[in-house]
Amino acid sequence: MKKAIPLTALLAAVLTLNACNIQNDKTGSESPAQSIGATATAEDEGGYSGTMEYDFKQFSNVNIAGVDLSSLNEEELAVLYAQARYCQAMTDADIDTMRELVSEDMVFTHMSGRQQTREEYFADVADGSLNYFTIGIADPVIRVDGDKAQITYTSVLNANAYGARGTYQIKGTHHYEKRGNAWIAVNG
Repeated sequence: MKKAIPLTALLAAVLTLNACNIQNDKTGSESPAQSIGATATAEDEGGYSGTMEYDFKQFSNVNIAGVDLSSLNEEELAVLYAQARYCQAMTDADIDTMRELVSEDMVFTHMSGRQQTREEYFADVADGSLNYFTIGIADPVIRVDGDKAQITYTSVLNANAYGARGTYQIKGTHHYEKRGNAWIAVNG
């Protein structure tokens, strides 16, 4: 017999700190993911200046809104891309990609205060207890300081969390650390 989960705990589980955002059109229905891409010029240690391409169009279940990608620098684009990639992995229940993008010691804190380790949270995604349909990122503000970054935005999730289907909205901040050439989600 499954243990009953109080409604507040259920809603809190859906609105974890790793939440992303979907956008609704004026009719209230979900709009398809934006077809957006971005290019940034990057210079490596040898002084080679190249162009890095970020194809946000590949994220079919993620909608990014409220940001002019051409106004972002290379590092800001890289952080936004990592967040969008993580959101897409959540909708695909792609645990391997999620592990690649999230620090091993990450702790997910729900609104109720309940905390889960990375693997506990990933297990809930893998077994369908947390099933994300569409998520995305709205009005992101990205700040990069050396090898640390944060992205703050409004999150709205269309999900089925522990048997309760709904759309949930919250504003949050996600923290990243650059390890090698990759931005990894870390505890704030």
